[in-house]
Amino acid sequence: MKEPPPGGFLLPVSAMPSLEITTRRSLLWLVAVGFFMQTLDATIINTALPAMAASLGESPLRMQSVIVAYALTMAMLIPASGWIADRFGARRVFFSAIVLFVAGSVACAASQGLGQLVAARVLQGAGGALLLPVGRLALLRTVPRNEFVQAMSFVAIPGLIGPLLGPTLGGWLVQYASWHWIFLINVPVGLAGCIATLKFMPELRVAVLRRFDGVGYALLAFGMVAVSLALDGVSELGLRQVGVLLLMVFGFASLVAYWLHAVRRPDPLFSPEMLRIPTYSVGLLGNLFSRLGSGCMPFMVPLLLQVSMGYSPLHAGLTMLPIALAGMAMKRFAAPLIARHGYRRVLVVNTVLVGASMATFGLASPGQPLPVLILQLLAFGAFNSLQFTAMNTVTLRDLSVEMASSGNSLFSMVQMLAMSLGVAAASMVLAGFSDVFGKATPLATLHAFQATFAGMGLLTVASALIFWHLPPEARAGHPEQPEVTGQG
Repeated sequence: MKEPPPGGFLLPVSAMPSLEITTRRSLLWLVAVGFFMQTLDATIINTALPAMAASLGESPLRMQSVIVAYALTMAMLIPASGWIADRFGARRVFFSAIVLFVAGSVACAASQGLGQLVAARVLQGAGGALLLPVGRLALLRTVPRNEFVQAMSFVAIPGLIGPLLGPTLGGWLVQYASWHWIFLINVPVGLAGCIATLKFMPELRVAVLRRFDGVGYALLAFGMVAVSLALDGVSELGLRQVGVLLLMVFGFASLVAYWLHAVRRPDPLFSPEMLRIPTYSVGLLGNLFSRLGSGCMPFMVPLLLQVSMGYSPLHAGLTMLPIALAGMAMKRFAAPLIARHGYRRVLVVNTVLVGASMATFGLASPGQPLPVLILQLLAFGAFNSLQFTAMNTVTLRDLSVEMASSGNSLFSMVQMLAMSLGVAAASMVLAGFSDVFGKATPLATLHAFQATFAGMGLLTVASALIFWHLPPEARAGHPEQPEVTGQG
């Protein structure tokens, strides 16, 4: 059998096992529920951070490491997910991923300090990192090609429902139970998932296992961790300037060393050849830098509402609904806008609008009328949804079949890395402005929040310069445009 491509996701059609329709449908539901668990847990924690901070004796402004640890762990493991599934089998890996996720959830609920909670989130992130990639791999190898787009569309629906329910459910659990239940609710779902995995998930492996680029993976993982810790260290770890500088230098050096290593290796984790495709390289960089700004909003908005504007956890969660609802409503207008105006014009203009809508939160105050806040949330949700749709599709649209798996894995890794770096960067900026305005009064904290939203909005606006380099002729409806799933 032919050796699999770098992503390790493709098999000849003849090699795909034939599953009964009932079993195939059950597999679809299993993968969808796994994706739902992952996306729900990524958002349910945001409204619970102030309550968790109070319980653990920490400042709510220092809780970003709980989110960073989860997202960064996922970013680290995504590049290895395909090889792990090929080596140990899809059923065994998917089952182990659910067990890790549930074990991490129980450990989170039992944490007595911030350090324990961060360590538990790493364990939880390790399980979450394998759920969607391995589930998608199982579908790719069992679902007929003419049904694959419909299958992935079905699996993607929970990815929209999870962020819609997460903040509100988290706020409700914190207000009427305790923050521990945002993790404990994963236990019964996970146990049911384990039973369903043993019954419906096929044991898929490749006949010839490709060599894993351990050196390249180590360089890539170290680079991501070092850069994230450098940003997080400014506000959370208390690192001095020399430590932050060393981590940043070693992190970027490690990332550069990976690409130099990949150029010389015949089977790298991610082929540098993909970066020769203009839409892919520009889309990848645009995703990274624009999400550095917008990726902090699910973390910053609930924190602002509870710490500086007096909202309860439940009310803070409910106010996040307009973002999700506006985002879902905007999906139907995305393709016609891109088809008419092209990716470059839409992304350049819309990136500015995303940054401007973020900056308007710099005017937030406790006496602000609720309709004004809802209008801000609706505007950000709509613009951000269009941004994600345009960025996701333009990045993957021109990848060949051979590069699709590897390119999608790198893209997923960049998405999770950008989420981690965005929260860490916003926390660093917030800590800096807190030193400027002082921490003694609620008004000073409010000013720090306002300045942070304005600063992160400007950072997002600056990323519009990257999208200006997209080919002007690129529009929606490309005949080879692949199905896009994942974050956003």
